[in-house]
Amino acid sequence: MTAEEPGDLELMSRVRDGDEAAFRILVLRHRGALVGYFVRQGAPGQEEDLAQETFVRLWKYRARYEPSAKFTTFLYTIARHVALDDRRKRRRFGLFRERYRLETPDSTDGGIPGLRKDLDIQDALSTLPPAQRETLVLAVCQGLPYDEVAAILRIPVGTVKSRVFNALTALEKRYRPDPPPPP
Repeated sequence: MTAEEPGDLELMSRVRDGDEAAFRILVLRHRGALVGYFVRQGAPGQEEDLAQETFVRLWKYRARYEPSAKFTTFLYTIARHVALDDRRKRRRFGLFRERYRLETPDSTDGGIPGLRKDLDIQDALSTLPPAQRETLVLAVCQGLPYDEVAAILRIPVGTVKSRVFNALTALEKRYRPDPPPPP
């Protein structure tokens, strides 16, 4: 953003009044961060669609925006709801897929999962409980301050801190090799 470009609050105020050009600027400015958020939330291959859905909802709910908080708090609150809706949808589809799998013969995966030797951040994040993953993604991966994460998730700042600590501790226990035994 240059000195001549308006800030997010000004743009969102214009969007609230129906300014499509201001909306396009916000989309261009925040699209990449939202895509990254959804990737880290565990929506492989769906991140672009979920980011688009977030912006559709942003436009739909633009009249509800109050500049009492940072724009990103409003945006990530919407993104969080999009992620939760997607997670519910995938869970329902997973139940269907599991039932289908039980009714069809086994197949082989060709041993491809066994070929993965390097730590994949997405795999690591997928091992965390949803609340810890969501908090860690917002605070660490998206780089949002703890108070903003707390506002997005509607939890106390202390809970944000403990979730981040617990998530990092769990990842460290899972992926850090045990130290060699003393001689």
